[in-house]
Amino acid sequence: MYQAGDEVQILTCEDDPRAAGKTGVIVDEVPPGELTQGRWTVKVDAFWIANVLCHPRELS
Repeated sequence: MYQAGDEVQILTCEDDPRAAGKTGVIVDEVPPGELTQGRWTVKVDAFWIANVLCHPRELS
């Protein structure tokens, strides 16, 4: 389970494949729900990539 502020490695990303291999920070204050289909919002450490939604299996 992730918490806001956790640094994660994005293994793959269906939302934006360019984010794969990058690091990011979890933005969500609460666990993701139905609206995001169980995906976490991750602020990617890259200028040209906006926040992405990632399934837990896509993060480490």
